[in-house]
Amino acid sequence: MIRIKIVYKRTVIKGKTMECAKCDKKLCANGKNCCKEISEKIMKEYKKDENLKIATVSSYIEGTYYMKKNRLEEIIEFCKLMEYKKIGIAFCIGLENEAKILDKILSNYFKTYSICCKVCGIDKDKLNLTKINPNNKESMCNPIGQAEILNKKETDLNIIVGLCIGHDILFQKYSRAPTTTFLVKDRVLAHNPVGALYSKYYLKKMLKNFKE
Repeated sequence: MIRIKIVYKRTVIKGKTMECAKCDKKLCANGKNCCKEISEKIMKEYKKDENLKIATVSSYIEGTYYMKKNRLEEIIEFCKLMEYKKIGIAFCIGLENEAKILDKILSNYFKTYSICCKVCGIDKDKLNLTKINPNNKESMCNPIGQAEILNKKETDLNIIVGLCIGHDILFQKYSRAPTTTFLVKDRVLAHNPVGALYSKYYLKKMLKNFKE
């Protein structure tokens, strides 16, 4: 890996950590190669059959349906072009209605399998996990179980619907099928986490040196 840092608004290569978010020019969008050291290795990976197919289909969807299809429509189109037959839906119990609607739509095109986060009903006390209400009995979220069940179904793609932070990480770690996220959980911002970046009031709270 290489390190990118800003010097007089110029991107220079130094060290081992990328800092592209701090680069003002993004010359890579016009063909500049800031990481020649790994380009050859990366291209070898893209030329592998599955990776090349995903990259080709993704680029086709981007170029053909730019500003024309929403995320759900893009997922459906992607799965069709990839010739996926079995789709898994790993959802949070708090978003069961959204999962039900998504499953109803996707089942018109594919065989779907939907797995709730509380599957297996494992008591939090078994792993000494923190409860929302210490006085109540609570089942733990079980992302590893969700992944393993979908693995047994041999799904072609798994879709995450509102799994908690950390639980989504474990699910992706154990899922054999590639995964994509349809809905990110944010209990405070109505499941719109990027809203935190659009609110100047919230940014004032999060960034000590924020200026309007």
